[in-house]
Amino acid sequence: MKAKSDTLAASRRKTLADKASQVGEASNDAKAAVGIRKPTARMPARERRAQILEKAFEFFSENGLTAQTRALADACGVSQRLLYSVFPSKADLIKAVYETEIAGPFKAVWFARLRDRQVPLRERLVNFYREYYDAILTRRWLRLFIYSSLAEVEIAPTYIADVVRNLLQIITEEAAFEAGVKPPEEPALMQELGWVLHGNISHLGIRRHVYKDTTSVPVDVVIEMHVTAFLASIPLLCKR
Repeated sequence: MKAKSDTLAASRRKTLADKASQVGEASNDAKAAVGIRKPTARMPARERRAQILEKAFEFFSENGLTAQTRALADACGVSQRLLYSVFPSKADLIKAVYETEIAGPFKAVWFARLRDRQVPLRERLVNFYREYYDAILTRRWLRLFIYSSLAEVEIAPTYIADVVRNLLQIITEEAAFEAGVKPPEEPALMQELGWVLHGNISHLGIRRHVYKDTTSVPVDVVIEMHVTAFLASIPLLCKR
C-alpha cells in the first residue's frame, strides 16, 4: 500500500509539473495556478516559529479555529510537514498562539499602576483602559477570542482565569477604597462588580471592531464615560 501511495504521489507531482510547463515559463504565478508550492525559504528555527505564529494568529482570527491544517500551512507559506515539525499538533499551535498573541500583549506593569494610590483612581483607570484598548482589543485579538469561544477552545476561559480575574479584583478593591466603602467579601460578587466596567470597555472594542459601529464619538471619550459611571455607582453597589 505504501509503495502504491508513493507511486500515485510521484505521478501527481509529474502531472502538476507538466501542467506548469504548459502554462508557460515556470513563474510563481503559474506554479500557484496548478498547485505547485514555491520552495520554502530557509530561516532560523526561532524566526520560522515566530513567522508561523504571526500567520496563524491572522489566519485563525479570519477563519476560525476549526480550519484544516493544510489551509493553515498554505497561509503560513510552509508545508504541512514543516508546520508539524515546529508544532507537533494543532493544539500545540493554538496554545502557542494564546501565549504569544492573546495573553502575551498584557503588561504585568498595568497591575502595579492600577494599585498606585498616589495617582487619582479615575486617572489610573482611564490611562489603563486607553492602553488596554489599543494593545489588546484589536480587531484580530477580538475575532480570535470570539472564534475560540464558539469552537469551545480554552482560550477565553484561560485568559479570564489567568489575567482578567486578577484585574477585576484590583479594580473593585481600588474603587471601594476610593469611595470609602467596604468591598464585597464574596469573590464572585467582587468579580461581577469589576465586570461592570471591564465588560463595557470590552464590548466597546467589539462594537467598533466586530460590529463595525461607525459612531463619531472618540474611543477616549467613551472610556472616560464608562469610568465615570462605574466610580459613581460603586458606593451604592458595595452598600447593597
